[in-house]
Amino acid sequence: MSKTITRAMLSEAAAQKTGMSKHEVAAIGDAMFALIGQALMEGEGVKLTAFGSLQVRPRAERLGRNPRTGTAHRISPRHTVIFTPSMQLRDQLDLAVTRAASKPARRRDWEVEAAVQPR
Repeated sequence: MSKTITRAMLSEAAAQKTGMSKHEVAAIGDAMFALIGQALMEGEGVKLTAFGSLQVRPRAERLGRNPRTGTAHRISPRHTVIFTPSMQLRDQLDLAVTRAASKPARRRDWEVEAAVQPR
Protein backbone atom coordinates (compact mmCIF):
# COMPACT_ATOMS: atom_id res chain seq x y z
CA MET A 1 0.00 0.00 0.00
CA SER A 2 1.18 3.55 -0.66
CA LYS A 3 2.26 6.03 1.98
CA THR A 4 -0.11 8.41 3.72
CA ILE A 5 -0.83 11.75 2.07
CA THR A 6 -0.30 14.57 4.57
CA ARG A 7 -1.91 17.98 4.88
CA ALA A 8 1.36 19.55 3.66
CA MET A 9 1.35 17.36 0.54
CA LEU A 10 -2.26 18.33 -0.20
CA SER A 11 -1.43 22.03 0.28
CA GLU A 12 1.55 21.79 -2.04
CA ALA A 13 -0.44 19.98 -4.76
CA ALA A 14 -3.32 22.49 -4.49
CA ALA A 15 -0.89 25.42 -4.64
CA GLN A 16 0.66 24.06 -7.83
CA LYS A 17 -2.76 23.46 -9.42
CA THR A 18 -4.23 26.86 -8.51
CA GLY A 19 -1.15 29.06 -8.79
CA MET A 20 -1.70 30.32 -5.24
CA SER A 21 1.05 30.32 -2.65
CA LYS A 22 1.42 27.34 -0.31
CA HIS A 23 0.75 29.66 2.62
CA GLU A 24 -2.58 30.85 1.16
CA VAL A 25 -3.70 27.33 0.31
CA ALA A 26 -2.69 26.06 3.76
CA ALA A 27 -4.65 28.89 5.42
CA ILE A 28 -7.75 28.03 3.39
CA GLY A 29 -7.37 24.33 4.23
CA ASP A 30 -6.88 25.06 7.94
CA ALA A 31 -10.00 27.25 7.96
CA MET A 32 -12.02 24.53 6.24
CA PHE A 33 -10.85 21.86 8.70
CA ALA A 34 -11.65 24.16 11.62
CA LEU A 35 -15.17 24.77 10.31
CA ILE A 36 -15.72 21.05 9.73
CA GLY A 37 -14.47 20.25 13.24
CA GLN A 38 -16.67 22.94 14.77
CA ALA A 39 -19.75 21.63 12.96
CA LEU A 40 -19.03 18.08 14.11
CA MET A 41 -18.52 19.21 17.72
CA GLU A 42 -21.95 20.89 17.56
CA GLY A 43 -23.44 17.55 16.47
CA GLU A 44 -24.08 18.59 12.87
CA GLY A 45 -23.38 16.40 9.86
CA VAL A 46 -21.01 17.61 7.14
CA LYS A 47 -21.70 16.78 3.49
CA LEU A 48 -18.94 17.26 0.93
CA THR A 49 -20.49 16.91 -2.52
CA ALA A 50 -18.88 14.21 -4.69
CA PHE A 51 -16.67 13.15 -1.76
CA GLY A 52 -18.77 11.96 1.18
CA SER A 53 -20.31 12.87 4.50
CA LEU A 54 -19.14 13.00 8.10
CA GLN A 55 -21.49 12.28 10.99
CA VAL A 56 -21.10 12.07 14.76
CA ARG A 57 -22.50 8.86 16.22
CA PRO A 58 -22.66 7.67 19.81
CA ARG A 59 -20.89 4.46 20.86
CA ALA A 60 -22.38 2.53 23.74
CA GLU A 61 -20.43 1.38 26.77
CA ARG A 62 -18.94 -2.05 26.18
CA LEU A 63 -16.68 -4.65 27.71
CA GLY A 64 -13.17 -4.87 26.25
CA ARG A 65 -10.29 -7.24 26.87
CA ASN A 66 -6.57 -6.66 27.10
CA PRO A 67 -5.24 -8.95 24.36
CA ARG A 68 -2.00 -9.61 26.23
CA THR A 69 -3.43 -10.53 29.63
CA GLY A 70 -7.05 -11.33 28.80
CA THR A 71 -8.37 -9.18 31.64
CA ALA A 72 -11.71 -7.50 31.03
CA HIS A 73 -12.24 -3.77 31.42
CA ARG A 74 -15.05 -1.32 30.79
CA ILE A 75 -14.81 0.95 27.74
CA SER A 76 -16.76 4.11 28.47
CA PRO A 77 -19.45 5.44 26.12
CA ARG A 78 -18.23 8.03 23.64
CA HIS A 79 -18.97 9.76 20.37
CA THR A 80 -17.09 9.05 17.17
CA VAL A 81 -16.97 10.47 13.65
CA ILE A 82 -18.17 8.20 10.84
CA PHE A 83 -17.19 8.88 7.22
CA THR A 84 -19.48 7.62 4.46
CA PRO A 85 -18.07 7.98 0.95
CA SER A 86 -20.37 9.32 -1.77
CA MET A 87 -21.51 7.09 -4.60
CA GLN A 88 -19.32 9.10 -7.00
CA LEU A 89 -16.23 8.48 -4.86
CA ARG A 90 -17.06 4.77 -4.55
CA ASP A 91 -17.47 4.45 -8.33
CA GLN A 92 -14.20 6.30 -9.01
CA LEU A 93 -12.39 4.16 -6.44
CA ASP A 94 -13.73 0.95 -7.95
CA LEU A 95 -12.65 2.11 -11.41
CA ALA A 96 -9.18 3.10 -10.16
CA VAL A 97 -8.70 -0.23 -8.38
CA THR A 98 -9.70 -2.27 -11.44
CA ARG A 99 -7.39 -0.17 -13.63
CA ALA A 100 -4.54 -0.52 -11.13
CA ALA A 101 -4.96 -4.28 -11.11
CA SER A 102 -4.47 -4.36 -14.87
CA LYS A 103 -1.58 -1.83 -15.08
CA PRO A 104 1.76 -1.36 -13.31
CA ALA A 105 1.70 1.15 -10.42
CA ARG A 106 2.06 4.84 -11.32
CA ARG A 107 3.41 7.47 -8.93
CA ARG A 108 1.39 10.59 -8.15
CA ASP A 109 2.81 13.98 -9.17
CA TRP A 110 3.63 15.02 -5.60
CA GLU A 111 5.32 11.67 -4.87
CA VAL A 112 7.64 12.12 -7.85
CA GLU A 113 8.51 15.67 -6.81
CA ALA A 114 9.04 14.65 -3.17
CA ALA A 115 11.39 11.88 -4.27
CA VAL A 116 13.42 14.33 -6.36
CA GLN A 117 13.71 17.10 -3.76
CA PRO A 118 16.36 16.56 -1.05
CA ARG A 119 15.18 16.85 2.56
